[in-house]
Amino acid sequence: MLALFVIFFATLAIGVPIFVALGGSSLFCTSVLSTIPDFVVLHRMAGGVDSFPLIAVPFFILAGNLMNTAGITNRIYDFAIAAVGWLRGGLGHVNVVGSVIFAGMSGTAVADAGGLGTIEIKAMRDHGYNDEFAVGITAASSTIGPIIPPSLPMVIFGVMANVSIGQLFADGFVPGLLMAGMIMIYVTWYARRHNIGRDQAFNLGVLGRSFIRAVPALLTPVIIIGGMTSGAFTPTEAAIAACAWALILGIFLYRSLNLRQFYRISMETIETTASVLIIVGAASLFGWVLTTTRITEQLTAGLLSITTNPLMLLLIINIILLIVVCFMETIAAISILVPIFLPAITKLGIDPVQFGVIMVLNLMIGLLTPPVGMVLFVLSRVAKLSFDRTVMAVLPFMVPLLGVLILISIFPVLTLYLPTLWYR
Repeated sequence: MLALFVIFFATLAIGVPIFVALGGSSLFCTSVLSTIPDFVVLHRMAGGVDSFPLIAVPFFILAGNLMNTAGITNRIYDFAIAAVGWLRGGLGHVNVVGSVIFAGMSGTAVADAGGLGTIEIKAMRDHGYNDEFAVGITAASSTIGPIIPPSLPMVIFGVMANVSIGQLFADGFVPGLLMAGMIMIYVTWYARRHNIGRDQAFNLGVLGRSFIRAVPALLTPVIIIGGMTSGAFTPTEAAIAACAWALILGIFLYRSLNLRQFYRISMETIETTASVLIIVGAASLFGWVLTTTRITEQLTAGLLSITTNPLMLLLIINIILLIVVCFMETIAAISILVPIFLPAITKLGIDPVQFGVIMVLNLMIGLLTPPVGMVLFVLSRVAKLSFDRTVMAVLPFMVPLLGVLILISIFPVLTLYLPTLWYR
């Protein structure tokens, strides 16, 4: 079935949309090179999106859009300034802390970069920070969003790998906080090297007032994460609860959300959800073809022929993922690569939950790499910076992110402790 990959990569190379490349190559193999009936193909595509956990996808997307429009991001940012703005390189630390808080609401890096990023880059410019540093720290901190729950990529991974989404969400806490810590260490080093001082003095009164203003917004991650860990609701129900709370804040408390804005947000959510689900459906067919033609078995055997050491296998997979994500969109990469890598990691005793956060972190790093890194394009537009300068600005921040990737690959306890504790 070499034709499957040849057609897939050839169509991608000429600029065909990813779902067409996935579906087209699969249909060619099922229709021309085999005698599989067409209704089976349609059934497989429909079955790929006929999954209860996928109901969470539109609601997490809608929740992120509502947060950005309802003025919630401004209150989060004000609280972060009061909390850590007094440190050296203060607004760099604020950028990271704001992203950690926002990560518990949206679950997507692009929403973080486009929402908080607009506020953060303007504030850093106004305080005299270098444009490249402002863009780099914003890009790096936005990748925390899909690691700390809730996480849209982890929902897709859970569906494709048949892994508990609740465990995957718990899996992301420690790595997400590690990412924040490593980035803040880099900010501290950068501030000392370039003699950047504090942006404001610490004021307990200001911190208290900003916290009170932000309490309703800060309750969002408490509702989502607390509800899931207590067993009050599933990840899908948590997404619905996040939307309901965002609507309450935007319409009744902050009164910053009107009918016209809600209509626009709804249309954006429908458009994004449709693009995600059509990729998942086409990728499900692609994965089914890989399985039925026993390509996944051959690829698994190929990987295991190279090494049977779990750490070496993870190293090889990390390298492959870091290369692939330079050219492939996140949802498509998960949908295609999970069926290929999962059999190999399972045979060597690597926990799929650990592999889930490793894969998602690789894909988040991919959002910062050309030529298809979405965060690069968003921040280039937000900062009115050339794409080349944006890429160069992000490069130094790859170091802390890759450092965390190495740590969670070597030490499974960093990812598996909380899932084991909460779901034993």
